[in-house]
Formats: sequence, structure tokens, C-alpha cells
Amino acid sequence: MATVTELKAVLKDTLEKRGVLGHLRARIRAEVFNALDDESEPPPPLSHENLLINELIREYLEFNKYKYTASVLMADGLGRKGKGTSAGIEEPPVSPAVKR
Repeated sequence: MATVTELKAVLKDTLEKRGVLGHLRARIRAEVFNALDDESEPPPPLSHENLLINELIREYLEFNKYKYTASVLMADGLGRKGKGTSAGIEEPPVSPAVKR
């Protein structure tokens, strides 16, 4: 019969392999920062340039499969205005070299 410690280890390994554990950690970090964020002081408005930079960072993170880090960015910075297209930024045409 398996001990509780062994069951915990197997469960942790399974969640890590499926990518769930990293997602949960990122979500918890985002929620902790949201809870600590002072809502009485509104964040400064983001300029068009900053929105574009945030969107480029998000694309970089997703391209390199840093989906948990991207989810924290979305909850923190991009979450104020949404993704680039909904914030009024037109998506540039993508070259064939990038689509590979």
C-alpha cells in the first residue's frame, strides 16, 4: 500500500508533466499580486507605445511556450486594456518566414 508521501509525490509529478502545476503556480502568483494591488490608486493609462511593447512581450512569451509567465503578464499589465487587437492596435502582416 502506498503512503501519503508517495501519493503526494506521484500526484505532483503527474501535475507537472501535464503542465497543470506550473499554471496553478502562475495563477496563484497573479492572484496574490492582484490582492496586494492598491485599487484605490488607479494605474496610469498606458500609451500606445507601451501597449505595443506589452503585446510584443506577450507574443514572445507565447512563441517560446512561456504560457504561465504570459498568463501573469495578461493578468497584470495587459489585463487593463486586453490584447492588442481589442486595445485598438492593428496587427501587422506576418511574413512567411515568421509563420514557419
